[in-house]
Amino acid sequence: MSPTPPAWHSLSADATLEQLQSHQTRGLAPEEATRRLAEYGPNRLPQQRKRPAWLRLLLQFHNVLIYVMLVAAAVTAALGHWLDTGVLMGAVIINALIGFVQEGKAESSLDAIRRMLSLHATVLRGGERRLVDAEALVPGDVVLLASGDKVPADLRILQARGLRANEAVLTGESVPGDKHEGAVAADAALGDRRGMLYSGTLVASGTAVGLVVATGTGTELGRISALLATVENNTTPLLRQIARFSHRLALVIVAFVAVTFAIGVLWRGQAPAEMFMMAVALAASAIPEGLPAIMTITLALGVRRMARHNAIIRQLSAVETLGSVTVICSDKTGTLTCNEMMVQRVVTAPHVYDVTGTGYAPEGGLHRGGQSVALQDHPALAPIARAALLCNDAALHDNEGHWTLTGDPTEGALLTLALKAGLDAQAEHAHHPRTDAIPFESEHRFMATLHHDHAGHAMVFVKGAPERVLEMCATQRDAQGQDVPLDPDYWRRAANDCAARALRVLAIATKAMPAGQQTLDFADMEGGFTLLGLLGSMDPPRPEAMAAVAECHAAGIRVKMITGDHGETARAIGAQLGIGVGKPALTGAEIELLDDAALRQVVAEVDVFARASPEHKLRLVQALQANGEVVAMTGDGVNDAPALKRADVGVAMGKNGTEAAKDAAAMVLADDNFATLGHAVREGRGIYDNVRKFILFMLPTNGGEALIVFAAIVFGLVLPLTPAQVLWINLVTSSTLGVALAFEPAEGDVMRRRPRDPSESLLTGLFVWRVAMVSVLMACASLGLFLWEQSQGASIETARTMAVSSVVLAEMFYLYSSRHVIHSVLTREGLLGNLKVPASIAVCVALQLAFVHLPWLQAVFGSTDLSAAEWARVVLAGAAVFAVSEIEKTVQRRRAGAASLPTCDFPDTTGSRTWR
Repeated sequence: MSPTPPAWHSLSADATLEQLQSHQTRGLAPEEATRRLAEYGPNRLPQQRKRPAWLRLLLQFHNVLIYVMLVAAAVTAALGHWLDTGVLMGAVIINALIGFVQEGKAESSLDAIRRMLSLHATVLRGGERRLVDAEALVPGDVVLLASGDKVPADLRILQARGLRANEAVLTGESVPGDKHEGAVAADAALGDRRGMLYSGTLVASGTAVGLVVATGTGTELGRISALLATVENNTTPLLRQIARFSHRLALVIVAFVAVTFAIGVLWRGQAPAEMFMMAVALAASAIPEGLPAIMTITLALGVRRMARHNAIIRQLSAVETLGSVTVICSDKTGTLTCNEMMVQRVVTAPHVYDVTGTGYAPEGGLHRGGQSVALQDHPALAPIARAALLCNDAALHDNEGHWTLTGDPTEGALLTLALKAGLDAQAEHAHHPRTDAIPFESEHRFMATLHHDHAGHAMVFVKGAPERVLEMCATQRDAQGQDVPLDPDYWRRAANDCAARALRVLAIATKAMPAGQQTLDFADMEGGFTLLGLLGSMDPPRPEAMAAVAECHAAGIRVKMITGDHGETARAIGAQLGIGVGKPALTGAEIELLDDAALRQVVAEVDVFARASPEHKLRLVQALQANGEVVAMTGDGVNDAPALKRADVGVAMGKNGTEAAKDAAAMVLADDNFATLGHAVREGRGIYDNVRKFILFMLPTNGGEALIVFAAIVFGLVLPLTPAQVLWINLVTSSTLGVALAFEPAEGDVMRRRPRDPSESLLTGLFVWRVAMVSVLMACASLGLFLWEQSQGASIETARTMAVSSVVLAEMFYLYSSRHVIHSVLTREGLLGNLKVPASIAVCVALQLAFVHLPWLQAVFGSTDLSAAEWARVVLAGAAVFAVSEIEKTVQRRRAGAASLPTCDFPDTTGSRTWR
């Protein structure tokens, strides 16, 4: 046997048996099966070597943000502020534990694929049927399958009867596919390999005898498992931005502290020990130690809000990344569509009718020319609805308004059509009981049922492929319910028109039978039928998905459909959703002809991809990322797992998704609805806004404190702030004021902005200017008040107390201003839109009053009581910072044209484009 396996689907059944040296009726000899098991190994996927738990935990600390927090903790410990040290270390440990748990969940995706393998199989060994463990299967084994069985290995079909297989986990097709023994072309897509059954899929109907051609890692599941193991997770855009920001800020802090120390010691003659402690205090004031904690809180709040909208977050970082998404690659079946077949078109000899409603719920009806029609007014419709109901093996169940199907999806659509037409299912079955049937088989491409009424009449109903049913018909039913000669050209044109709309077409016909006939055979199907009509059905787009796609387009997010379904179906669904309108679809076979550079060019233009394999989906995601896009990928099958893991945000389906897809994804949609993903993107954008608002609020505090101390050293002044007082300001503002910004609701225009540039720095030109301006304002207000009080004869303790209080009060006022970067907060929404802001200010006021007036805090921090007049001057200094900040925002709005373009909150100073 060749080490490189042939394309089994392209070989005939006999050639496959010969190649694997097996026999269709005897199978392998037990001794040969044992020998091959030793050669090929068990039919299971290998366990991947995992990193030990201690190493995974240790690696959680390998993060720039964690390093920043550890440095801050070391500084506070050196200064003896153990409460600050405890808070910082607690945040470090919590962050590490969250990452440790999430990574452990992500590594279970390969285990989920292994669980898809069947446990047992019925095989022929030495001519005898045996039930064996699926792990004992070897190439050359002959396996027997029936409806409902899980396929235990990759099989070449030797014999099939009425065989249909549900391969949605591998192909994404919404309905089971017909299977037969015939060979197909070697380059046929996986979904077109009708002579194959694949491990992990399900036999939907019929029976089969199959020859094992691949086991374990050689199967399609094994290939996907190996592909998934090679995919590495990307870091998120925000973490990349934070890393760059932290590195640059660390360099600035080190340089600033070194310059300050040198000036104090070499120029001003300060004692090195005293200047060292002040330099340490400066470093502590400049390090954004509150940022990791605020990020964690903000993301956790986003997780809670998303869960209320059926979006379950498995990886905390996915919350923010959703707000960065520039492209959404969506699976078709069940996400953009209902995953429920529906008859949309009924063609009779005189008329064409449209059917309204969605899914299997019998809500909606038949319409012609936009007007509702009733069966009694259209005699040609009632026989079609009756045939659709009676020539049917499916069943619908009403579970408190939620309709579910047992059986074939296409037959479910026919049942729903009959109910929409007003038929009573129980009454029809009682009046026309079935006495015999010919089940559907791919060889003859129709299903027929024999019925008798209680008036001595017998009739056959048949449904099947239009070209096959037309061969059986001599007449057609006209508008008055009379039988007239058949017009084959009319029906062929009608069938082609339905097919052009990507509808699956079935023909419905009937024939009167002798009253005494109780059985049905193929001789009865040779002719004499009357064609009743054609039914065109499809898995329709979700109405809410159409709105969600439009909202994403308005937000500058491109939506691309990647599906394993046929190109015609994908194009038609895409057109209804507004995806890829007027553009061709790219198939998996065409993707294989493109190298990576060519694919990067094509993927930027094409929006619909059909007949895509797991490798194709992974390459498409990688090509988009190589173009600088931030990609969200949705999927439900095991074939989607590698792309879900590779995407910046993998989104799995909660209702119909496989465990492999869920475990590889960062997020799960509990309702399988694309519209839920749109809500999550809105939430993610709001979260990114909040992180930036916190940075914009936090940095001026650090900058103002540093400038105060730096100015005092440069000009030889008494230090307005002691190291302990600097740390008090950081503690009281970070632990109370900054947290309020994590609760900011998403702004109303958040989904009318273009996606932010993934390469954009956290500190745009506007942010750098704002940080510098507010830092100078706070430093001037505090230092000016300190010098004024000294000139009026106040003690150094009183002047310092007022300097500290002015910084804290300025931050309280500035917190309100930070709620909107450009828009004014002097509105009802600006003042009351986030009640956590006044609540946090109230807490901060209480803490600052304690700092000023409680004796034991006075002893610790060197503060003193302040009079009402002194408090008034402190409040005035803080209000001045707020007033200037709001005036500056007014100027920015006028410069950026924000009055007419409210979506441009964060103008890029390059002038090339504007990002919010």
